[in-house]
Amino acid sequence: MKKIFIINLLLLLLLISCGGGSKKNEAADGTVTLRFATWDSGEALNIQKEIAKKFEEKNPNIKVQVEAYGDGFDQKLVAAFGAKDAPDVMYMWDFPTYGSSLEDLNAYIEKDSSVDMKDFYEGLMNYVQLDGKTYGIPAGFTTHVIYFNKKLFDDANVPYPTEEWTWEEFAEKAQKLSRPEEKVYGFGVLAKPDPYDFEQFLWSFGSSYISPDGKTLKGYMDSPESAAAAQLFADLVKNKAGVLVGSKDQQSGDDIFKAQKIAMWESGIWPMNGFKSADIDFGVALLPRKGNNSPKSVMSVSAVSMWKGSKHKDAAWEFIKFYNSEEAAKLRVADLPVRKSLVEKFEILNDPMMAPFYKMLETSDNTPAFLLNKNWKEVQRNLAMALENILIGNTDAKTGLADVVNKSEHLLN
Repeated sequence: MKKIFIINLLLLLLLISCGGGSKKNEAADGTVTLRFATWDSGEALNIQKEIAKKFEEKNPNIKVQVEAYGDGFDQKLVAAFGAKDAPDVMYMWDFPTYGSSLEDLNAYIEKDSSVDMKDFYEGLMNYVQLDGKTYGIPAGFTTHVIYFNKKLFDDANVPYPTEEWTWEEFAEKAQKLSRPEEKVYGFGVLAKPDPYDFEQFLWSFGSSYISPDGKTLKGYMDSPESAAAAQLFADLVKNKAGVLVGSKDQQSGDDIFKAQKIAMWESGIWPMNGFKSADIDFGVALLPRKGNNSPKSVMSVSAVSMWKGSKHKDAAWEFIKFYNSEEAAKLRVADLPVRKSLVEKFEILNDPMMAPFYKMLETSDNTPAFLLNKNWKEVQRNLAMALENILIGNTDAKTGLADVVNKSEHLLN
């Protein structure tokens, strides 16, 4: 009898301990602890912690544990998903890779009247939605622009870029601004361009890497428009209107621009503070257009997403909403606001340095290739090698891109 009692007691204790496991991250007083993973470090990480603190003040029953994954963000996230021990909320960018582990937020959006998704720019939403599902809410972004050195333009008597300038005008300006004998060039051309970023040039020429349904490269990547876009940059280098930058034995484009050795540089918002600190007299222009086409840019979009396996989804949703509030946006001074109402309230479009990023956003609604086909990374390896060979003059753009299509078409399926 005593043995039976002991066995029953052990079983009861086991059941209690198992039940306690389902309440992980929930204190006896009902307080929930949310885990929030970010790739930020330094001052940016301190801002994330301040946002968490402000959220906790408004939601005393929810604590936010900020987890700094740093440079190992993707590796740590993969491991956490695999171990089914992921953070409840996380920064996110690669939705094709991680989408199966993320919560579709459509149901939360539909039942929450405080959320107006029309307040978010359509171009940003294209990056966080797959197959009709919303896997994150945009948190930050940058489009790409042309930074130009006003002094170098003035010295060469070259007019500053206008909002209507074309790629032909861009190439002409680059040629006039170049003084190869003094190692001053019109434009810095990345020796190893990221294919993701490079697609924006194809878009502006009216083409793309891949069909809208993500099923074919033929007629897109190897189109005359695609070849013309790539050849333009190769010709800049060939004609010494541009200089290759960023490879193993070369300075970065940011550094060369700060040294005032290139008159124009294409990038996102990241280097702007560095340029200001370098005391350069510079301006910010839209990317050029081709003919009557609109200027086009890729976007680097960060979003806040929810883990599908979270035990605290309602609390996670509240934090995601707060992350895009006016209060949080005021703290995130290094990020461009993603809500139209906040852009208007903060009068950002009145700033000539910032307005071009939003003007590019308004005309850039293309979907990048990596969001259209799950096997894109395999194609990208071939494309990266081809673009490098095109820019250093080992092959012409027409031949190089056609070769990628021949090697890669079968990888899409």
